[in-house]
Amino acid sequence: MPGIVIIGAGFGGIGMAIALKRAGFGDFVILEKSDDLGGTWRHNQYPGCACDVPSPLYSYSFELNPSWSRVFAPQQEIWDYLRMCARKYDMEGHIRYGRTVEQMDWDEGTRRWNIATSASAGQGQPETYRARAVVSAAGALHLPSHPDIPGAGRFGGTSFHSAQWDKSADLAGKRVAVIGTGASAIQFIPEIAKRAGHLDVFQRTPPWVHPRPDVPIPARVREGFQAYPVTARMSRDVIYLLMEARALGFAVHPKLMAPLQQMGRRHIERQIADPGLRAAVTPDYTIGCKRILLSSNYYPALQRPNVDLITDDITGISQTAVITADGAAHEADVIIYATGFKVVDSVPSLNVTGREGRKLTPDTLEAYQGITLAGFPNFFMLLGPNTGTGHTSAVFMIESQIQHVMSCLRMLARNRADTIEVREPVLRHYDRGLQRRLRRAVWSAGGCRSWYLDAEGVNRALWPGFSFEYWARTRRGRRSAYVVTAASTPAVPGVMAAEAGREP
Repeated sequence: MPGIVIIGAGFGGIGMAIALKRAGFGDFVILEKSDDLGGTWRHNQYPGCACDVPSPLYSYSFELNPSWSRVFAPQQEIWDYLRMCARKYDMEGHIRYGRTVEQMDWDEGTRRWNIATSASAGQGQPETYRARAVVSAAGALHLPSHPDIPGAGRFGGTSFHSAQWDKSADLAGKRVAVIGTGASAIQFIPEIAKRAGHLDVFQRTPPWVHPRPDVPIPARVREGFQAYPVTARMSRDVIYLLMEARALGFAVHPKLMAPLQQMGRRHIERQIADPGLRAAVTPDYTIGCKRILLSSNYYPALQRPNVDLITDDITGISQTAVITADGAAHEADVIIYATGFKVVDSVPSLNVTGREGRKLTPDTLEAYQGITLAGFPNFFMLLGPNTGTGHTSAVFMIESQIQHVMSCLRMLARNRADTIEVREPVLRHYDRGLQRRLRRAVWSAGGCRSWYLDAEGVNRALWPGFSFEYWARTRRGRRSAYVVTAASTPAVPGVMAAEAGREP
């Protein structure tokens, strides 16, 4: 059985597995709770779903895709790309589908992680694994967040979250209520507005929206990328630099967000003539405080004759309607929740217990470089706390983290050691410096509340700087930052051996 267990088969899990295999660490499995790989791009299949990062940058650096059909790839193409990577690097034999991790416990006596899983219907019996190392690549966008609205359970029509799209729901001619105006909503609202009889969009806080420069990539350009791979590499590099320039306001000072905010205001002015609607969709906070969204058809959709934007607070849901603070009952046949994800809860939901019973909870979620935690030996996270960005590709950050994990595993192998664990003082020093930077950043100083901040107002989501800075910091694990414990028995360099047991 595997020496390394990877949780999740999305961009993080597949990328981690490919890195292990390329480096000669072939003793691993990927535990995937769904019946197919893809992670975010398998789960989110709502109408209009697409990437909001230019396609050339939204791929592994070692496996560029010269065949993207558009500047911003649609969901199906990204999912197909991941499946292609899994086939090319022979990942299928390592993936265990239908395996939901229920609990992970560190056994100090054996210096192994015990991982208990449940099995989906038709996927056999629950299993337990014993592994030397665990890489959590479950991602941050897999636990849908449902708002606590009084009466929601009484609604007699169809209701679902955008990340669990009900494909059997026929919206043609129906009265549809969309709760939320975040990244998913502004993609599917223009699509469903074409079919719905009437669409009510319930907005709590307006997002800043920039135009989406999405156009088809001509066949001759795709052919050029295939014939001359260096041109695809150059295209990616140029896009990376352009995206990185947007980080000035995030990384240096919120006042530098002014040009981006002006772009958002011009977008509203160009697309909306009605002054009342303009005022309703214009945010009163600094751009970047919440996620900047991209769309060129969202504002036009709000002006369709069958669409209303509702800005009054929702006070309840009846059997047939959404009730707002002004007392109005907005009749609905279908309610779609576009209310995001429980980002901070994504890793704690795995029920992880480290050394001496230490629990991994949202309140204690502090990680060195967002990857390793004190008290949790041989445990690594991809897209862990404070590794999200507001300006560039998550895949770039994932690859940086994978490189750091590989550096730690090589450190184990070189030292013929059993465990590696970040030093507590190093973690404390790192987190204090990180939070100092975050308190000055736009997410805290921009005048809004967002999912970036926890209940105490602490940012556990984002990296407060340029992505190239993060790459430089994580490129190689520093031996002085880690406690590396010698093996009780000689280890074989480059091999992570483990045992596993199966429940009857």
